[in-house]
Amino acid sequence: MADQGNEGLLSPFLRWRRIRAALPYIRGRVLDVGCGSGVLAGFVSPERYLGIDLDDDSLISAKRKFPKHSFLSRFPAPEEQEKFDVVAALAVIEHVPAPGDFLQMLSLYLNDNSSSLLILTTPHPFGERIHGAGASLGLFSSHANEEHEELLDRKRLELY
Repeated sequence: MADQGNEGLLSPFLRWRRIRAALPYIRGRVLDVGCGSGVLAGFVSPERYLGIDLDDDSLISAKRKFPKHSFLSRFPAPEEQEKFDVVAALAVIEHVPAPGDFLQMLSLYLNDNSSSLLILTTPHPFGERIHGAGASLGLFSSHANEEHEELLDRKRLELY
């Protein structure tokens, strides 16, 4: 599975767009879900960052690039983990089979105050054919395209 942000000619550009969109909201303690090779870690001090990714190769890369940051291959139990000010899941929700359950689970890691943020990015359903065609041409990650469960627009996300 490796870091899909590096697979495809335009994938690094798309990843940078997601990071730039999220950066104005990144503050305090940050949980980076689906952290890949840890690009977001470069914008958060090590003591305020935890990255989680299922892919071992991505975690090895992240730990090599950011040796002072913390990375895990699975979620710690919410009751055993200090809460976060921000939970970021950039280009992740479209890969999970039950988005509502996923969002509910992520909320368990947020501080219980009104300034806590859940940051999501996801491709718009309008771009599904474009992404598929681009993946077949090597412009975007073919693995990411194959692993998409459902592309969600804002209206669909608000239902959850």
